[in-house]
Amino acid sequence: MRLSPLIAFCLLIPADLGRPGIPSRSVEPEISFDRAVADATRLPRLYSLLVNWRGDRVVEQYFNGGSARRPTNIKSASKSVIAALVGIAVGRGHIETVDTPISSYFPRLDPAKADITVEDLLTMRSGLESTSGRNYGAWAQSPSWVRFALARPLIAEPGSNMIYSTGNSHLLSAILTKATGKSTWDFAQEALAAPLGFTLSRWARDPEGIYFGGNQMMMTSRQLEAIGTTYLNRGKFGDRRILSEDWIYQTFTPRGRSHRSGRLYGYGWWMRMFAGHWAYFAWGYGGQYIFVLPDLDLVVVTTSHSDTSSGRNGHRDAIYRIVENEIVSPISSATTLVGYRRSAL
Repeated sequence: MRLSPLIAFCLLIPADLGRPGIPSRSVEPEISFDRAVADATRLPRLYSLLVNWRGDRVVEQYFNGGSARRPTNIKSASKSVIAALVGIAVGRGHIETVDTPISSYFPRLDPAKADITVEDLLTMRSGLESTSGRNYGAWAQSPSWVRFALARPLIAEPGSNMIYSTGNSHLLSAILTKATGKSTWDFAQEALAAPLGFTLSRWARDPEGIYFGGNQMMMTSRQLEAIGTTYLNRGKFGDRRILSEDWIYQTFTPRGRSHRSGRLYGYGWWMRMFAGHWAYFAWGYGGQYIFVLPDLDLVVVTTSHSDTSSGRNGHRDAIYRIVENEIVSPISSATTLVGYRRSAL
């Protein structure tokens, strides 16, 4: 795997920051999350707030028409699910390694793009011009989303700069389809959803029938919670191994930084700190989140109305404040007082 200067810098981060921890359950501090729920109730666009702490769902509240059975369009949080499917495919040998060149799946690829790897798509470092933003409309209206994404000019060396692009994740869906011999939905249902105990709704497909690889997945809050707890528990759901422990480690290793948000990015998951604790999160337009904080044994899920940017209306910042001030901080303070143990992955 190629290491960019950013990665080399990020590897200097102390190992005990942001690695899944094993907490001590010898003492259970009592914490009230009433303020978190009260603040959440005031958000007109929020559908749900779930908090899973130390394996227990300590908060499950729905708002504004949301319910446990109502799936929400998780928007770009779909990219984190696609990344999980790639991890499963690698673990099963469908994809040999993340270093596999994507030309193995797209043999007509321009030779100038021959160095792009599966990992480059996972980390948004393909170097291809983005299909998001101003190019999204033309991409979505094209007869072949795969060809359109692959035809984008190289504007950076593969493996170098992060250029956020939904087209990268869609190419991963196309690769999954080729590598597994199944549609992305079929593979997701068999390899991820069924082991986690649910049926995954079908979602949108491109004009060639490939399931959308970076958007439009429909999931309930509890389904998102199951994915979050799988990542929290180092790839296991209960006693069942879903993803390798190494995949979780690689996912939570910084590979790039968004020039827009400043957030670090790994294998389809974002990273930031809340109250001094690293959080790894799936992030979807409008306020769809799975937050995983390994050293606190904590998963937080929110779903929201998905038709308006959460950044422009203050909804995103309100979610961040609730997570940081009303969930993470109280847990951090209480667990420190009772001698909560942390360990690196």
